[in-house]
Amino acid sequence: MKLSMPRFDQAPVLVVGDVMLDRYWHGGTSRISPEAPVPVVKVEQIEDRPGGAANVALNIAALGAPAFLVGVTGRDEASESLADSLQAAGVQTRFQFIDDQPTIVKLRVMSRHQQLLRMDFEEPFRTDTAALAADVDGMLSGVKVLVLSDYGKGALQNHQALIQLARARGIPVLADPKGKDFSIYRGASLITPNLSEFELIVGGCADEAELVSKGAALMRDLDLGALLVTRGEHGMTLLRPQHAPLHLPARAREVFDVTGAGDTVISTLAAAIAAGEELPQAVALANLAAGIVVGKLGTAAISAPELRRAVQREEGSERGVLSLDQLLCSIEDARAHGERIVFTNGCFDILHAGHVTYLEQARAQGDRLVLAVNDDASVSRLKGPGRPINSVDRRMAVLAGLGAVDWVVSFSEDTPERLLKQVQPDILVKGGDYGVDQVVGADIVTAYGGEVRVLGLVENSSTTAIVEKIRRQD
Repeated sequence: MKLSMPRFDQAPVLVVGDVMLDRYWHGGTSRISPEAPVPVVKVEQIEDRPGGAANVALNIAALGAPAFLVGVTGRDEASESLADSLQAAGVQTRFQFIDDQPTIVKLRVMSRHQQLLRMDFEEPFRTDTAALAADVDGMLSGVKVLVLSDYGKGALQNHQALIQLARARGIPVLADPKGKDFSIYRGASLITPNLSEFELIVGGCADEAELVSKGAALMRDLDLGALLVTRGEHGMTLLRPQHAPLHLPARAREVFDVTGAGDTVISTLAAAIAAGEELPQAVALANLAAGIVVGKLGTAAISAPELRRAVQREEGSERGVLSLDQLLCSIEDARAHGERIVFTNGCFDILHAGHVTYLEQARAQGDRLVLAVNDDASVSRLKGPGRPINSVDRRMAVLAGLGAVDWVVSFSEDTPERLLKQVQPDILVKGGDYGVDQVVGADIVTAYGGEVRVLGLVENSSTTAIVEKIRRQD
């Protein structure tokens, strides 16, 4: 399955559900309390993070997608902290305030990156369901996907009304379900229970075949468009009517904390579907995102650069020969990580010591080196009949094997000016004994504030000289 980074900036998503505040008290422990056999934590840092449905919306915004959130809170300090954090992340919120009830807060006491204690401050909300539905109805026209983030805390009490509002507009509905009755999600486009939640409804599954069979029955009973069962270390399984099951292995390199992993899955799914991805590709992206988030401490969001880098690893485009689209995506990710892009170009027909030295010097000018290689037709025009000696695919394969080279791309014109306009490197490098103003493309690079640098060449080392020496020997 081929993956690519979706255009999340064109993928508005509305999240409706149980918002809560995840509060962390961090501190060291060096002694046991004299009052009871428990550790004493000296609290040194207090951290607030959006949780529940708020974390789903935050994850969507972190991917670069427009995120909207409808939920229920108290009118208190925790609600203000939530609103401030979400606003800072670009999430547009519409809270229903309940004056005599507190905002749901989950307090975790942490020491040395370990959770010692969790305390929940919550009461089921007495939601005004008609007002909440009116808020949702008024916002649906501006979004492409509706997410029901259900934690069973009372914000969602009219699931069917919300599902029908979205379906009437042709908007997919994704639900992260809770409880013992999944009939409230009837007609949803996709639900995403974990294995325990799924088996609570359908009974235990001895193997994958039974999981698939019971999942298919559940989809028929509830008129579901699809079912995604997340299975922890066993990955996830996507079921769709009239399609073969899709089993994806877990992608986590190291599991540090599973808090909020389900939020990451449904938020990535929703944003990818809103961006136009097909469901299998969206699920694969969500699987990659989940593999990242479980390596973080506590409730955490996955950024677009993190997901883009995971996609690049998956597609083998972290280094090596790339298409132009892959190159531009890789450069965008590198810049998001503060890396400076160096660009150089040439024919590189027969690789020799002068090339290797020059490319090492070019790479030293920044963090990533893009090497643009003339294709066969342009080499022939520039070098004459009989050239190139090696075809462009072979030249690029050899160059990609050099430690100094990050990305290799070909171009068909006599000069790389078109590429330079698209790549816009921070530094354009050329080897030779001429001035900066004589470098092809220098005017393009300097116009947007880039630099042009000329490096020396290794003497008595050139492809033309090698070819002539071979011909004389023949």
